[in-house]
Amino acid sequence: MTTRRQLIILLATGGYIGKSPVAPGTLGTLWGLPIAFVLAHTSLGIDLLIIALLTAVAVWASGRCADLMGAKDPGAVIIDEVAGMVVTLVGLPFSVTTAFGGFCLFRLLDIAKPFPIGWLDRHLNGGLGIVADDVAAGIIANLMLRLMLIWIA
Repeated sequence: MTTRRQLIILLATGGYIGKSPVAPGTLGTLWGLPIAFVLAHTSLGIDLLIIALLTAVAVWASGRCADLMGAKDPGAVIIDEVAGMVVTLVGLPFSVTTAFGGFCLFRLLDIAKPFPIGWLDRHLNGGLGIVADDVAAGIIANLMLRLMLIWIA
């Protein structure tokens, strides 16, 4: 296996965590928490730049990995969950409450795929199709979490 191919699989599977036989998407979502923790201590501009870079890398790596694996959206590809989880918590104070609430909301939306998440999942192809639904789930989870934090404050 070539070095480039190994790098693509390493990135797309979150260091091979995505190859776990049990709950690879959930494990991928957990990978997003340390990144979100670090971003909680930087400016929103830096956060958005890093999210844009992470998303671009996720689209590239997941698309290439899907081609290598011969599948439209392989379960082993979890970099999309990492990006979605980071989007879920961007601009919010990081705490056990926001991390747990964001994790639960993101997973619920990522699994249930309500509109427009499911539409994106069904209508986009390649790396963009793999990542877009998770980023959309992250945006919606972020907005829901903000509303919940206002409601309980």
